[in-house]
Amino acid sequence: MAVPEVIPIAYEPKHRTETIGRYADGQFLASITYAFPEGFRPDDGWEDRKRLYVVLHTFSAEGRYRDSEVWCAGTWAEQQRAAQGEYSVLSRARVHLAKLLRSLPGRSYTNIAIRPFQLTVDGVRFGLMTGVDEGEGWAELYPDGLGFSEPWDGTYDT
Repeated sequence: MAVPEVIPIAYEPKHRTETIGRYADGQFLASITYAFPEGFRPDDGWEDRKRLYVVLHTFSAEGRYRDSEVWCAGTWAEQQRAAQGEYSVLSRARVHLAKLLRSLPGRSYTNIAIRPFQLTVDGVRFGLMTGVDEGEGWAELYPDGLGFSEPWDGTYDT
């Protein structure tokens, strides 16, 4: 089956799509995710290459990509050195994500439907890519690793 032009993504509270929805100017998709730069090969020092990103993508009401804010909160190594407290990498990321979400006027958390898009920041690919393998259409959210496919109802696999 062909990949639809607009990919539905289901809002799931307390799961990986809990920070998606609509706002006064369209739709949004936000997340906190670890990522390696493209082409990364595991070796000594990988802990400094694995970075935690806060991401906010915005779209028109019809699902056309508008813009992204991508912010690096720190590395896995930094998080391991200070895993607790308000200055941990994860805590900084959560605070920044909350600030970004508060900046969206008329924000509501709900299902969205967006068109494929992509951008690269710090050598890391972000976006919603699509393709067809062995006749089966797919879409994947990068770098989050959420996969979408038939029946195209917005549910995802990891």
